[in-house]
Amino acid sequence: MLMHMKQRKALLVYGTALAVLAPATMAPALAQEENAQAEQVQEKASGETPTLLDRITIVSRTGETALETLASVSQISGEELERRMATTSNDIFFGVPGIKVYSDGRPSVSNINIRGLQDAGRVAVIVDGARQNFHKAGHEVSRMFWLDPDLIKQVDVIRGPSANTYGSGAIGGVVYFETKKAEDFLREDENYALSVTGRYESNGSGWTTSATGAYRFNEMASIIGNVVWRDYGDYKDGDGTRIDNSAFDVLSGHLKGTIKPSENSELTLGWTGSRDEWSSTATRDYRLDSNALTGEFKISDDEEKWLNLNVKGAVNLLDLAQWDSGAESGYDLRTTSFDIWNTSYFDTGLIAHELTVGGDWVYDDFKSKSSSGGADSYNPTGTRSVWGAYVQDKMTYDWLEVVAGLRYDSYKLKASDESSGDRLSPRISVGVSPFKEGALSGLQVYGSYSEGYRAPNTSEAYITGGHSFPGFSFAFLPNPDLKPETGRTWEAGVNYSANGLFDSEDSLRLKAAYFYNDIKDYITIPTFPALPGSECAALGHTMCAQYQNVYAAKIKGFELEGRYDAGRYFAGLGINLINGHQIDRDGVRSDLTTIPSASVTLDGGMRFLDRRLTVGGEVQFNKAPKGSLYADDYTLVNLYANYQPNENLRFDLRVDNLFDKKYVLPIVDTSDGVYGQPGLTVKLAATVRFGG
Repeated sequence: MLMHMKQRKALLVYGTALAVLAPATMAPALAQEENAQAEQVQEKASGETPTLLDRITIVSRTGETALETLASVSQISGEELERRMATTSNDIFFGVPGIKVYSDGRPSVSNINIRGLQDAGRVAVIVDGARQNFHKAGHEVSRMFWLDPDLIKQVDVIRGPSANTYGSGAIGGVVYFETKKAEDFLREDENYALSVTGRYESNGSGWTTSATGAYRFNEMASIIGNVVWRDYGDYKDGDGTRIDNSAFDVLSGHLKGTIKPSENSELTLGWTGSRDEWSSTATRDYRLDSNALTGEFKISDDEEKWLNLNVKGAVNLLDLAQWDSGAESGYDLRTTSFDIWNTSYFDTGLIAHELTVGGDWVYDDFKSKSSSGGADSYNPTGTRSVWGAYVQDKMTYDWLEVVAGLRYDSYKLKASDESSGDRLSPRISVGVSPFKEGALSGLQVYGSYSEGYRAPNTSEAYITGGHSFPGFSFAFLPNPDLKPETGRTWEAGVNYSANGLFDSEDSLRLKAAYFYNDIKDYITIPTFPALPGSECAALGHTMCAQYQNVYAAKIKGFELEGRYDAGRYFAGLGINLINGHQIDRDGVRSDLTTIPSASVTLDGGMRFLDRRLTVGGEVQFNKAPKGSLYADDYTLVNLYANYQPNENLRFDLRVDNLFDKKYVLPIVDTSDGVYGQPGLTVKLAATVRFGG
């Protein structure tokens, strides 16, 4: 709670000192922000330029880059994270096609929307293997998680259910966050390093302080630690209106150790945690404590051919405390997950195979406690177990590439009643590279079809209780017979890469795709009159509300992202065109309220002083979706600059919403109010690094 600010600040001072000094007591230690800074300096000095879409993605099970994948995959690298100077998860994905993040005027919590799908696990959010499954029914953001951007190494986004190797439920897609390891930023000649960053933001008078330290014991073992504190006041929207209760206070920490028992094996253990405090009204306060424990073990044979085994396990604990006029209620979620897969590489005649076989298991144990002492009937106590197994074969023959996969899913819900189900979901992708030489030699055209399967959560299936407004009341009815959602996505896309188009140093990378997503048994919560003699009427309510399977939701769109880099200057383009609707059992068509704005984002800049100074800007045009009641079309203009006089010192400047435009995101829940997004915001930061 914000009223405990002084205690939080004291904890910050202690935590910062502990994070910085503890490794120093065991050896001269500690590290920096991210090896991207060191890599950037080395790349600049060598004349090489990091290129968008060329890095191996975290979500690849066969060592692919985003550009090589026959699916809509994007990656936000460490360099881009630094340039965006992200305060919250909302800032991380600016301009990435097909993904929007919103917080309903509460920047400390985030909900992710991919291709018009959000809430209740339709988008799988994963941090180092730990599932972020927290879901709370209410007027505010239903999905709550906090991951400080300063702890992130990179982020991968898979749009659509082609990510079915990453577990059940992701009919919208997957967002995978990977946090930093010591090897990511310790230079080859360093055993330890330390960095400290300070940042100020004008809108909300926000302060961020972070420290990162790492130590390499030897070639077989290393450790990294981070601590970040953010203290932000209420921000103002583009009209200068202060958004009450938009302030937040977050203390975050991260530890990760890596051990290499042999040349072909690696064990990584990690912890990421935070305490997040905010208010939504003058009388309602929240505190979210999160702790994720993660482990990953990798082993391969000497040739990395038949055995390339990965095993991940995680326990994610989220504890939300809520105070309404002093009355406390609580919501606890313990998510345990296990993921194992192996990829083998072999040939059959002229066809090369990359065969992946794996399985996963996720168990959610949710407990709620209302201020009256019993469980919160809107968010009933219960458990959900989901497990699955899959096989996928990537086959390559000269100009032809085929990816075929099959996944089995099973789930079980248990609260006031029980329900279960299972399904097989296929995937097929075909890519053709028709040109061997010339400017089109880097062109690949692909088509794909994939299916996904999302089980309902306990709140959707077993919600109960009454809800009243002046002159109007309704009752929630449970629906234990609620069916899972099934997503079917058709996609046609183009991947293109070229080097040396206009000079020996330039490069062009491009991904574009058209998609059509047909979701059967789409779950939504309509209201309807309480019939005489019904349960609602007996309780004195005039209306009922119940989660039900609408016949279908249909979403289609076009996405493009590209980057041209010529060393001295660079440019980027992102396009997101989307529309969708839902159809009820009677064939009545209506707008789908989770469709985001269509957008076009232009990004460009130049590098000076031997590429140690970068200046640039972004322009984003947004078109409100059909049927939006509150959102209008809007255009955002941002500027940024960073200067790195040497490899141990960096200065950053960013101006967001330069022309102070007032705008509202169309996908937010407006039942608790309509909140404008932040207006003009100036960000200033400095980072100092020491190492040896």
